[in-house]
Amino acid sequence: MVASPYRIFGSELSPYSVKVRSYFRYKGVPHEWIVRNASNVEEFRRHARLPLIPLVLSLDGEALQDSTPILERIEAARPEPSIHPPDAVAAFVSALLEEYADEWGNKAMFHYRWTYEPDQASGALRIARENLAGADDAAVEQAARAVRERMVPRLSFVGSSAETRETIERSFEREVALLEAHLAARPYLFGARPAFADFGVFAQLYECLSDPTPGAWMRARAPRVVAWVERMLDPKGEGPFEPWQALEPTLQPLLREEVAGCFLPWSEANRRALEAGAQTLEVEIHGRLFRQQPQKYHARSLAALRTRYAAARSDALDVVLERAGCLAALRERPTA
Repeated sequence: MVASPYRIFGSELSPYSVKVRSYFRYKGVPHEWIVRNASNVEEFRRHARLPLIPLVLSLDGEALQDSTPILERIEAARPEPSIHPPDAVAAFVSALLEEYADEWGNKAMFHYRWTYEPDQASGALRIARENLAGADDAAVEQAARAVRERMVPRLSFVGSSAETRETIERSFEREVALLEAHLAARPYLFGARPAFADFGVFAQLYECLSDPTPGAWMRARAPRVVAWVERMLDPKGEGPFEPWQALEPTLQPLLREEVAGCFLPWSEANRRALEAGAQTLEVEIHGRLFRQQPQKYHARSLAALRTRYAAARSDALDVVLERAGCLAALRERPTA
């Protein structure tokens, strides 16, 4: 048997893992999906710089981590079929939404999974079953208790608390409702084939769909989003990308309400808090105070997003971003 050129160590419960797997499937890149568990953890540790999934290993021994750079690396080597719309405005908006999903959309996914009792129980049990494949029920249940005890205190890492619960849950509901309207006219976010944004946004919502509380909400109120999430497990090109003019009526509200209304203000507040050496970032989001511990990774992501904007900048793009309320935040630079 010829070995696959890539091996993906991941988990069905990791949004960034299923994001990478979906991309590899769409691109037709031969790969082996390996659930990281107790049986292969030593091999994983030999190659991983960080104890995070996904980990992509190539036949020549190269190890890749961090889902967005993985997609960008493979896209550069295998540009067809492209995940970037030819319309320059649409291409930047796609990248912006991909970053929004990874950095802000992850809050809802983590919040729901580890806040509510049914979701805690479901998530912990599934993680334990993955990690102890073939173990007896008693061992799995013991492992599930340990997972739960480890993960629930980590809610603060994404800013989830009694104070921020309403902000996070309303953001999730708003995002899904806006996507439901947008997907009425197309199978994917930017037309008849998946774009960069599809992989990021779908991955967080796939995890939400698998959890009892947000999953029930989505199935009751957003059948088009549910169908799109399921489509993205093995996406196919069904036609061309649409130009921005066709997408804007229903995608611009998502930019305005979620990217400009939540993600960018929070990202800038995180950057400012780190710059000031503050222990807590504070920002008002849709009229509510949002507080959490600042994190360096998110500041690096914002810097990369601003660099991407500077490279893509045009009058046409600026008009779109200004209309959506995103332009000032993308232009702003850290002080010296």
